[in-house]
Amino acid sequence: MKRILPLLLMPTAALAHPGAHGHAAPFTEGWMHPLGGTDHVLAMVAVGLWAATASDRRGVWALPLAFVAAMLAGGAMGAAGIGLPAVEPMILASSILLGLAVALALRPSLGFALPVVALFGLFHGHAHGVEGPATGPLAYAAGFALATGGLHLAGIGLGRLGGARVLGAVTAAAGVALAVMP
Repeated sequence: MKRILPLLLMPTAALAHPGAHGHAAPFTEGWMHPLGGTDHVLAMVAVGLWAATASDRRGVWALPLAFVAAMLAGGAMGAAGIGLPAVEPMILASSILLGLAVALALRPSLGFALPVVALFGLFHGHAHGVEGPATGPLAYAAGFALATGGLHLAGIGLGRLGGARVLGAVTAAAGVALAVMP
């Protein structure tokens, strides 16, 4: 686990927009988009961490699925040009708040946690959709949905290894650092 943490915190600004110049196929662009932004990686791993520590066992699959479903809806909104206010602040807030939920071992009911996770997923998806390619939107969406699922699975795996609270605190602190960095 000590070897993984530095990788999660590495700056990825150079990969933030992998397909910006049309060099990648839509699926690859979609796959790389969530992996190319530290804010996305932090929040998506935090969803997995929170799912792994949920008091209701259904949370292990329900929280990631709620995030991905809402993310796909947000992606469609972004691609269609439907605006959402404060997308970037909400993405940063998701890293901080989801990290804090894990760090504080908050285990709310699924009736509370699912809408929270879905709301954050909607904003992450909107960012993906706005920055997506004009051609191949379904392949692009499949790419970012699968990459996100992989990040959720990584969070679940890390959460089950132990130390989820510490990882949640690191996630929240990294989110704060991203928020205050120029």
